[in-house]
Amino acid sequence: QVQAVESGGGLVQPGGSLRLSCTASGSVVKVLLMGWYRQSPGKERELVATLTSGDSTTYGDSVKGRFTISRDNAKNTVFLQMNNLKPEDTANYYCYLVHATARDVINYWGKGTLVTVSS
Repeated sequence: QVQAVESGGGLVQPGGSLRLSCTASGSVVKVLLMGWYRQSPGKERELVATLTSGDSTTYGDSVKGRFTISRDNAKNTVFLQMNNLKPEDTANYYCYLVHATARDVINYWGKGTLVTVSS
């Protein structure tokens, strides 16, 4: 079993920065992709950013130029650096990872970490 464990959420003022972390833990064999989605009340879950094992990145349109995804391979950890935060970035941020073994490929979600952007 593999778990996606997030940390780093909190309250920040508009224009501020936060960094989220997500670590793949447990019986990790190969992580094909890690990333972040977010969801705010009354809205659908949306893509924030993903990073593949081949170093391909994808960003949601609303965060391009402000958020950066990176990783530490040795620690199976991905980071989301969020700069110039706006009130509309307020949401629960969920880590997402795609994990492969010799038998299967399974997607995992973290429990979420709350980011609140408010003055």
